[in-house]
Amino acid sequence: MIKPIGSDQLVPLFVDNQSERESLLQEANQLPSLLVSSATAANAVMLGGGYFSPLPGYMNRADAINVAETMHTTDGRFFPVPVLNLVPELAEIKGAERIALRDPNVEGNPVIAIQQVKQVNAIEVVSDEQMATMTAKVYRTDDSQHPGVAAFNSQGRHAISGPIEVLNFSYFDTEFANTFRTAVQIRDAIEQLGWERVVAFQTRNPMHLAHEELCHMAMDRLNCDGLVIHMLLGKLKPGDIPADVRDNAIRTMVELYFAENSAIVTGYGFDMLYAGPREAVLHAYFRQNMGASHFIIGRDHAGVGDYYGAFDAQTIFDEEVPAGALEIEIFRADHTAWSKKLNRVVMMNEAPNHSKEDFVLLSGTRVREMLSEGCAPPKEFSRPEVAEILINYYQSL
Repeated sequence: MIKPIGSDQLVPLFVDNQSERESLLQEANQLPSLLVSSATAANAVMLGGGYFSPLPGYMNRADAINVAETMHTTDGRFFPVPVLNLVPELAEIKGAERIALRDPNVEGNPVIAIQQVKQVNAIEVVSDEQMATMTAKVYRTDDSQHPGVAAFNSQGRHAISGPIEVLNFSYFDTEFANTFRTAVQIRDAIEQLGWERVVAFQTRNPMHLAHEELCHMAMDRLNCDGLVIHMLLGKLKPGDIPADVRDNAIRTMVELYFAENSAIVTGYGFDMLYAGPREAVLHAYFRQNMGASHFIIGRDHAGVGDYYGAFDAQTIFDEEVPAGALEIEIFRADHTAWSKKLNRVVMMNEAPNHSKEDFVLLSGTRVREMLSEGCAPPKEFSRPEVAEILINYYQSL
């Protein structure tokens, strides 16, 4: 199986020993505490699960800026985006060497992690200019209407760095008990299945027929043993379909249209950045950590609006990712759609002598309208069983 990044073994920060974890929770109740942002809590989940291995915790200001500018920490460690604990106020933790981080996404704000802050310069002010630099490098825009830019810049200007001990996985392993898996758990599942060549598919939406066929194409062309459908379970933008509905739709598709033991459906706890190319690199980074040897990246991967070019999330691996930083291989996909001429799903760039009218293409807006009206999209666009699940959801709104 492919090795994790920067180490022979994953370095998950979740405290797996129950008695040790209970002891730390008791300690946490006596520590100064901070209610962190949703992004910081999601970073804790990813650090805890080994997805961000081998990072030991939240970055300091210098590392975050260097990562934004060069995709390396100041000591040369590869990482594609800053991982920060940004807060607006510090009064509650003044003078503390250890602090409890409280989860904003769970009722009662339980402690999600303990952070050590006794090192020199553990708490630093990030200037507006430094925030602007990181924003521009990671998101390629400073537009406050970009959901990722807005979320990043709304957290505060005090960066608290230092190693963390993660005590739970927020709401992900309770609300999505059958789907949420850590990188450690997915590696174990891949090993038990005996897979060596594994392709991962990222989704924050239900999978239509074109997505399904793209996964089959990748598996066949790469001669893969299996597929990991790895869905985002965290915060999305308004209007996106909830994770439980996506989960139901995808599981139904896999059960009916994939060979037995050829695909597993899992999810991870993270808030979508909508950072396009940089987020594509992050997605590849943690897919290697979870054991995938290959990763599908299509048009406008992790994008939003018109902020990124259609294939920027692919070309960044040629133009900006340092040589040797990743072992995982990228399967570069074009838009896939049903060809009326060939009577099957194809990649559009592999279909000569086709015009736009030769494909079955529906906008997201049109699909939502059809589903809201109780009308299933054509079978060339969506499996009927998937359409039924989505119709039930839209009609329940």
